Amino acid sequence: MLKRLIQGLDEQPLQNKIGSHSNQAAILLAITNEVQPQLVLTQRATHLGSHAGEVALPGGKWDAADSNLLATALRESHEEVGLLPEQVEVKASLPKTTSRFGIEVNPYAGLIPKDVQLTANEQELEAVFKVPLSYFLEPNNRSRTDVFHGNKQRFWAPVWHYQGFEIWGMTAGVLTDFLNCVLKAGIVEQNSVPVKNYYG
Repeated sequence: MLKRLIQGLDEQPLQNKIGSHSNQAAILLAITNEVQPQLVLTQRATHLGSHAGEVALPGGKWDAADSNLLATALRESHEEVGLLPEQVEVKASLPKTTSRFGIEVNPYAGLIPKDVQLTANEQELEAVFKVPLSYFLEPNNRSRTDVFHGNKQRFWAPVWHYQGFEIWGMTAGVLTDFLNCVLKAGIVEQNSVPVKNYYG
């Protein structure tokens, strides 16, 4: 799996875009560098004003102090889960998407040490956890596919449940792009359940 992952990441371009406005954000798919790689995910704190309690990837909005959007992803990952920028071997960027609030979200993917110690920032997160990439590749682990409408756009995403966490929405959409682009997973929309007036 690790060889397949690295080969797939090497085939993706690394576009280090310069941030230019407050409606840009960047997220990090941090993946452990081991035989059975695992993806780092977080659960947002329940007291937050948006997406409270939802599973997310580390990241956040661009700040004028960030030299570029990759710097945003690394800074936010450090603030949220204690992952140091020098612990990340950034390998690729993935297709950007737009949230229901009109935020342009730019995903990056990188490898991290398998034994890295991560700690959830209690002001922002309820938990930080890891999921084996192999779990996402097993079709039987996808409980359904949701379709989202909003912001004059439509997108779909599978839903995964893992150890009590529900992975859905934009996080699942970005993850699906990653799995299809990097690991050639071939995940397609099937038996979608409509989710009204939601995007992101």
